[in-house]
Order: sequence, then structure tokens, then C-alpha cells
Amino acid sequence: MSELRFRAISDSQKRNHIQIEERGRRSELFGKNVFNEERMLQYLTKDALESVKAAIFSGSKIDRKIADQVAEAMKGWAITMGATHYTHWFQPLTGSTAEKHDAFFDLLPDGRALEKFGGAQLVQQEPDASSFPSGGIRNTFEARGYTAWDPTSPAFIYGTTLCIPTIFVSYTGEALDNKAPLLRALHAVDEAATAVARYFDKNVSKVHATLGWEQEYFLIDKALAQSRPDILLTGRTLVGQSAAKGQQLDDHYFGVIPVRVLSFMSDLEQECTKLGIPVKTRHNEVAPNQFELAPVFEEANLAVDHNLLLMDVMDKVADRHHLKVLFHEKPFEGINGSGKHNNWSLATDTGVNLLSPGSTPMKNLQFLTFFINTIKAVDTYEELLRSSIASASNDYRLGANEAPPAIMSIFIGKQLSSVLDELEGVSKGKLSPEEKTELKLNVVGKIPEILLDNTDRNRTSPFAFTGNKFEMRGVGSKTNCAKPMTVLNTIVAKQLQEFKKEVDLLIDKKNLKKDEAVFNVLREHIKASKRIRFDGDGYSIDWEKEAKKRKLSNNKSTPEALQVLTDKVSLELFGSMNVMSEKEVAARKEVELETYILNVQIEGRVMTELVYNYILPAAMRYQNMLLKNLAGMKDIYGSTFKKYVPAQMDILEQVSTHISELKTKTDTMVEARKKGNAMLDTNKKAHTYCNEVRPYFDEIRFNCDRLERLVDDRLWPLTKYRELLFVK
Repeated sequence: MSELRFRAISDSQKRNHIQIEERGRRSELFGKNVFNEERMLQYLTKDALESVKAAIFSGSKIDRKIADQVAEAMKGWAITMGATHYTHWFQPLTGSTAEKHDAFFDLLPDGRALEKFGGAQLVQQEPDASSFPSGGIRNTFEARGYTAWDPTSPAFIYGTTLCIPTIFVSYTGEALDNKAPLLRALHAVDEAATAVARYFDKNVSKVHATLGWEQEYFLIDKALAQSRPDILLTGRTLVGQSAAKGQQLDDHYFGVIPVRVLSFMSDLEQECTKLGIPVKTRHNEVAPNQFELAPVFEEANLAVDHNLLLMDVMDKVADRHHLKVLFHEKPFEGINGSGKHNNWSLATDTGVNLLSPGSTPMKNLQFLTFFINTIKAVDTYEELLRSSIASASNDYRLGANEAPPAIMSIFIGKQLSSVLDELEGVSKGKLSPEEKTELKLNVVGKIPEILLDNTDRNRTSPFAFTGNKFEMRGVGSKTNCAKPMTVLNTIVAKQLQEFKKEVDLLIDKKNLKKDEAVFNVLREHIKASKRIRFDGDGYSIDWEKEAKKRKLSNNKSTPEALQVLTDKVSLELFGSMNVMSEKEVAARKEVELETYILNVQIEGRVMTELVYNYILPAAMRYQNMLLKNLAGMKDIYGSTFKKYVPAQMDILEQVSTHISELKTKTDTMVEARKKGNAMLDTNKKAHTYCNEVRPYFDEIRFNCDRLERLVDDRLWPLTKYRELLFVK
């Protein structure tokens, strides 16, 4: 065992002893480093506390004097916790988070020093907006941007820094981040869902979207990761022959967690607990070295913040354990990739999950209303929802190994499908007393027992109903959940708005009772959204053909998927719901396309480096060994030597062929890259990289991997899959 590996295990064992001592105290540690309601009760005045609560619940603005009080309280608490700095923690369009640390330190005119942090610093800061992706909203000479405090997500201490979650906007007010559009979408779905929920319960005054993400990831030895330039620079292996043993025995899934990994997980959970991230589930995933972590469901905005924070914490904790976390959706060829399943629902301030059936027909009618409207929303905007999970890295994952295909569809199971079929057959207009009774008791009333027995899961479905929530399975493991959650909540809000208009029209103009009006509108939505429902194998060629007949989109690449963002329907949707302006949507499309181009460009450059600096030299050294062997055989056997060396000749021929093909394909790929780089139009450039550069990656990899199988193991310069994939 190497000294590095021994030290890593030794460190892990020490941490295990500490964690054993802390076992059973998770509830006491929860939120220790968070300025939550418990801390606010201790540090804030009554007026300040009520003002912050009102901002969280209703979005009301906080008076600057109150902000000064909150800032002083935050500073006092943070300093007692050992904090020396503060930062506005935000989500630029890079897909990750950003922060600039300032000290709680200032000088008075007389030269004396003091700790300072006021309402002005809490509420607003001015980072350099031109240094982040903006899609043309900001230029280098227009650097000013603002971060503004988001009181709905509590401040927290990480290390020695007080982190304040914020939105990030330009000097002219456009959102330059992922949080601002999400907050707007959540406000839209709150208003629309509350209005509909009040059909069934007049006491409902707020509806919030909930999110429970499931974070999949790979862990590999840090030293081995550093030996692979492709892993360090792209997050995945660009070349590599599959190990003889992968996931084919299904022995890793839910298996005993390796000791070293368990130590990492325990350490991570302690950190998360103190930061208020309610992590609950941990287990081995299907592929070797793949694992999953999942929390308790939270309000969507907070859940998004917690997921981004989690990924940062995972990197730091892994480093302490001499491990490397891989969040790339497809870091290894031939085994499962990683997703971030987004489990979404709607909950009222009265404690009701609107996507969970109840004990009475009325509660079940409420469930059906939100259930069917969600289906209708996804059907109407399926292409837009697909665009929200598009990325260069997720393109490698979608459509294989338990990842759903690029075609959006909804799985609800046979039992619920039969319920919708029965509702579709409901007569139009007013219902007779017998029809009402039959509908409520025989159809609606049976939903709880139907769901109780409906345990089917469809791993190939991009959007599946799983009992009391919808699971969006196509989200990539690197993706900021804010992107799909912004789109999903916006389209559901729009659909609920339209639904309420239709129901109210039937009540006012047709004199239908509320239940009858609801049933009539739901009936039409069931018919209209039937094409999106699919319970079969999403990987099959037959489904691809059927989806085409149903006129469902099948945008397999990111450049294809992103085109929908700026079409008339999408722009009208975001504008009418006050989620994003046309300028903000166009900027995001530009940023996403540019990010795609840069990711593929980097992979192409790294692949060229691997070929010329690692693989070709190793292959040619082995080629020379074979030639020397043949020369020696000829010296011994003379003109008859050929009959003694057919194996050597065959291997030499294979090696020489792959060397030649490898150089040719790599050079052709480089020329295709040059062609793409010369293009000024971002859209055309992205399609060129997708269709003319990226296809060479597979051909180059094929020749590299064949050479790995042939070349002497002692000569091969890159750490192999069999070494990377089995952390002990």
C-alpha cells in the first residue's frame, strides 16, 4: 500500500473516532452555523424579527433601519462563532456560486480600528458584473452590478465567513444569476396555486413549491485523479478502456459502503448538519465508486441553495479524506452516469401537499386538479422543460444507463391512467346527482388505495409521478437545480392561471357549480395532454417512432435543445409571468451556447494533448519493442523467420493501424475546431462544435482504447479504469 493511501486511511480512522463520540447529537448540531429563526429570536428585537418574517412570508421590503438592526445582530452572532469576514453568496450564470470576502474591519478617522457591518453592507453590494457571463447584458466597460440580500434563505457561517445568500442583477436591473428568476417563478406559482387551492380551502393564503434533490456522484482517490489530465481539466475520462469488472454483477448497488467512503460521508453529514442542510439518505449507487446523498424536502429556493452549498462542502471534505468528487454526468464510459433527480411538489401554509390525495372526495378532487394541471403544463411546454436540463456534460448521459431519454414524457402508472380515462368519459356540462355520486365515490374516492398499491417505477421516464410528487429524472448531477425549477414552476403557474380562468368562466357564464366546472375543465385537459403520458420503455426505438407521431420533441443535443428559449411562445410565457424579460432570456441562451462551445473546446484541446503527449509516444515505444523483437527473430531464423512471428506481426499491424488512425482523426478534429473558432455567430459555432468536432471524440477514443488493450501495461502512461474505479 502506498504511503499516501495509508495516510488517507489513517486520517479517516481518526475522524471516525471523533464522529463516534458525536453520534446521536445530530439534532443538537442542526443549524448550528445558520442565522435561523432560533438565532433571530436570541439576537433581534421584536420589530426586526417581525419585519424579517414578513419579508420571508409575503415578500415585503425591509426598512433600512431594521436592516441595520439585523446586520448588527448577524455580526454579533457571527463573531461569537469565530467569523472574521462576510460575503454576499450568489449564483452567477457559471452554474456554480461566487463570493467576495470582506473583513468585519474598518478604521475610524482617528485611526482606531473597529468591527463594522451595517444594513448597507447586508442589503446590497457591488461586484464586478462584467467578469461573469452575461450574454451581452454587460460589457467590460460596464462593470457595475448589484447583489441584493435574499431574506428567504438564511445567512450561514462557512469556515470563518458569514455567507449571505443574494440575487445578482445588472446596473440596469436585469437578472445576471439563477436565483432571481427562480424567486420570480416561485412567486408566480404561489399566486396561481393559492388562487386555485382556495376553491377547496378558503384558509389557504400561501403555496410554496417543495424540492427534494437526490445528488449522485463518484468518488476516486485524489492522487489517482491528479494523474489524469482529462479528469482534472474536464471532470471526466476522455479515454480509457473499460475494466473487466464494472457494474455487470450488480454487487455495488446498496452494498456495504467502503470504510474510507463511509468516513467521508460521516464527516460530510456533520458539516451539512451544522449548515442546516437536512441530509438523510446515503447509499452506494449502481456503478462502482458511485454514491448518492438525499435530504429531507425543503422549500424550493432553500433547497437549491443547500444543494449548491453541499457540492462545495463535498469538494472540501473529500480533499481532507484524500478523495476527489466527480460531479460530471458521465465521468466513465460503459457504466452509469450521475443525475440529480428533482422531486417536486406544492404545499400550502395549512400543511397540505397538493399532490397527495386525501381521505375525502373533495381532497381528491383537489389532488386531481393539481395533478392534471401539472401534466398539462409539461405537455404544453415539454420542449422548454427539456432545454432546462441541457448541457454539454448531460448530453453524454441522457438516454442510457437509467438516465431518461431526451424525449419528455410523463409516467403515472396504469392505475392512475385508468382514473384519468374514466374522468375523460365524464359527460360535458351539468352532472346528474347519480353521476356526481358515482364520480366522487367510485372514481375520485378510490385514489388513495390506488396509490397505495401503485408501486411501479419507470427508470426511463423523464418526469414520473411517484405517489405524492413528480420526479424530474433528467437533471444532470452538475446542474444548478434553479434552472429546471424556474421553468417547471413557471409553466405550472401559467397553466394554473389558465385553468382558473376557464373554471370561473363556466361558473359565471354557464351557471355550473364549482365541482362541475372543475370536472369539465379537467376533462378537456386530460384529452389535450394525452400525448405526453407514456408508461413504457423510454429507451426503445418504438417509443422514438411513436413520440415522433405524437409530435413530441426529441432534441438530443444541447444546441438543438436551447433553440426553444427564444421562440415566441417561450418569450411570451416568461414575460407574462414576470419571470424573465426577453433580454434576460436571450442572454441566458447566449451564455448556455457559449458554455457548451467552451466545454467541447476544452475537451478537444485536452484530447489532443493526451494523444500527442501521452498515448502516441507510449504506443510508438511499444511499436519499437515489437520491431526489435522481429529484428531479433530474423537474426536467428533468417529468411524463414516469418513463420515463427505471426502473433508479433498481427500485434504490430494492429498497433501501427491504430497509431495511424489516431493521428489522422486527431488532426482532422483540430482542423474542425479551427473552423468552429473562426465563426462569429454563437449559434452556428455551437452547432459546428456539436456536429463537426464532437463526433471525432468517439473515433479518437476508440483508437486510444484499442491501443490501451495492446500496449505493454508498464508503458501505458495513464491510470486505468481498474485502478480508478474501486476505492477501498
